Amino acid sequence: MATLSEFLSRLYTVATVFFCLLTLEAVILFRLVTGSITNSDNRGVISTSQYLQLIEEKNPAILYTEKLRQQSVIECAVCLSEFLEGESVRKLKCKHTFHKDCLDKWLQQYLATCPLCRTKVLPDEIVADYHQLQDQIDHYDGSDEEMIFLLSALHGNGLQRIF
Repeated sequence: MATLSEFLSRLYTVATVFFCLLTLEAVILFRLVTGSITNSDNRGVISTSQYLQLIEEKNPAILYTEKLRQQSVIECAVCLSEFLEGESVRKLKCKHTFHKDCLDKWLQQYLATCPLCRTKVLPDEIVADYHQLQDQIDHYDGSDEEMIFLLSALHGNGLQRIF
């Protein structure tokens, strides 16, 4: 009977730890998805969807047509592929044209400038706010070691016997 009681006690502890970790992961995921990570210095932070929306507002995507081909715009300078009729492209204010997806990836990974002439696509403040959020997301590596350590400290030595 004592063995069964000890087993149930350990099972309860493991279930509690699992539920706590699951809850914490759900909260972190929700905050990342909604872009609502809130620290005192995050007032200007914008999410990826907001960033892409700003890019779209400043440089709307258009469909590639024969008219653009006649203007000697035949290939994307990011992926070096030829444009095909009907593909979604972005023509920047500097008159350089790229595949929409290629340019969007470029603008998310690097400074928001034209890949060819480095003309600014978005203001520096917006880019800094976006990269501040990306740094916060990148900081969380998804490991639960810190959570397990925290829970073991809160729960005492009971977790050390289980794990």
